[in-house]
Amino acid sequence: MKDFAFGRMNYILIAIGMAVVIIGFILMSGAGSNEEMFNPEIFSALRVKVAPAVTFFGFIFIIYGIMHRPKQ
Repeated sequence: MKDFAFGRMNYILIAIGMAVVIIGFILMSGAGSNEEMFNPEIFSALRVKVAPAVTFFGFIFIIYGIMHRPKQ
């Protein structure tokens, strides 16, 4: 059997972190403004504050998943 760089738990933590990052980017997306019409929804608290925080915590969780050492 080959030895992998990470253990099973590391891969699970990294996958969870990636899912959280994807959720953060989905929260940031949406209809924007164009030349004909201004959409004030682009400045909503969800897009400006919550979604970047969710994405940031997802990246932190990925870093934790990489640094996590299994208990021996």
